[in-house]
Amino acid sequence: MEYTRVTDIADPLFAGLHRLMSEIFPPEEVLAFDLWKEPLQDPGIRVFVAVHDGEVVGATEYRYYAEDDIAMTDFTIIGRPGLGIGPFLANRREADLRRLAHEAGGTLKGMFAEIYDPYQSQEHEFGGVKPMDPFVRREVLAHLGYRRLNLGYVHPSWQGDGEAVGGLDLCFLPYEESASLAGSFIAKFLRTYYSVLEPKPAQWTEMVEALEQRNAVELLPL
Repeated sequence: MEYTRVTDIADPLFAGLHRLMSEIFPPEEVLAFDLWKEPLQDPGIRVFVAVHDGEVVGATEYRYYAEDDIAMTDFTIIGRPGLGIGPFLANRREADLRRLAHEAGGTLKGMFAEIYDPYQSQEHEFGGVKPMDPFVRREVLAHLGYRRLNLGYVHPSWQGDGEAVGGLDLCFLPYEESASLAGSFIAKFLRTYYSVLEPKPAQWTEMVEALEQRNAVELLPL
């Protein structure tokens, strides 16, 4: 299996990636094909695909924020069972992030991720691919060390319609021992991460403003 970066929507691998995203994720979580042009060219956004026998069978998108020495995993897609795609993507992503942190003079303090909470909603089928089942994914990420932040979480819809999307937890994988994160730290990250997405739903804005007033937000078990 090959771990290959995609930086252009004209790359045939991107067509395979976008098709896989559309098959796996609900529509409100998938950015339109043409709107990927600029994100793919952004050096801070890293989109890699797992290629098996010339076919895109998995993918991950993530970013490293050198100023705060943290990362964000945008998504991880496992398109087929039985190929070891999950460990393959996770190991190579972590190696890449640690290299980026080292080059920036940092050590990588941790990584954010939005994780579906199937105990809130069981509507997501994720294309019928069992490794993508939200119950399975949640337990795997818990084993990796992710913990959920103690807040009611929504994010702006990637369809750009100003709707708030729920049914997820904002989680954090700490690489340093920590029981909580500063609310202002989380709010800064969210404002940066969603800066390009407009309009923002009022529910999201209120959530972020409330975070800015909290000294600490607990990290709880998944």
